[in-house]
Amino acid sequence: MRRKYPIVCLLLGLALAALCAARGEVPASAEADLPAGEKYVALTFDDGPNAATTGRLLDGLKERGVRATFFLIGQKIGESPELVVRMAEEGHQIGNHTWSHRKLEGPCAGQVEEEVSRTEEALRDLLGEGEFWLRPPYGYVSEGAEKSFDVPLVRWSVDPRDWESRNAEQSAQAILRDVKPNSIILLHDIYPTSVEAALRVVDRLQEEGYWFVTVEELLCLNGIDAEPGSIYREG
Repeated sequence: MRRKYPIVCLLLGLALAALCAARGEVPASAEADLPAGEKYVALTFDDGPNAATTGRLLDGLKERGVRATFFLIGQKIGESPELVVRMAEEGHQIGNHTWSHRKLEGPCAGQVEEEVSRTEEALRDLLGEGEFWLRPPYGYVSEGAEKSFDVPLVRWSVDPRDWESRNAEQSAQAILRDVKPNSIILLHDIYPTSVEAALRVVDRLQEEGYWFVTVEELLCLNGIDAEPGSIYREG
């Protein structure tokens, strides 16, 4: 894994300084210094967008000055395009979670490519050119197949199994039990309970001095130049 500190990290420092101001805090420097403590985490959401829940989540994240990463299902993008555009406008990272949430393990290469490429095409039609990192459904990809993708792949390091419990308090407590600096937290913005859990976690961790960044920013802050075909689960 190559490691470097690109200029984007300096720009990120300026962005985080702006977040300090939004939260009523003063960073060590008004230029490019990052807040002390290095308590950064990435909040990620799978399986959206969802018209009934994602908007409320975006409202809550905006109110708290938080950027997250959304891995979107391709066939849902056309149902709520305005939410996807809003994600991009509000500084969230947008990623690819395949067209139909099909496991990238077992099907022939052509089917795998179509699941990913159709979603990428839908995102580019809506948002323009960009690099949309991939989260394989269920975290699975056939052994060695990750090298065939031309973007970084993202798993997670904290999984509260929110899809299973559908309980906001239980999901929030599971995250708070396991989280640590550089964690990548997995949630699903298609459940009202998961939206509530996410906002509870943000409030609690911000009180503890944590800063929420996108996955790309988290890797950058750790000096990692993310490479296509490599799988990342924390900074």
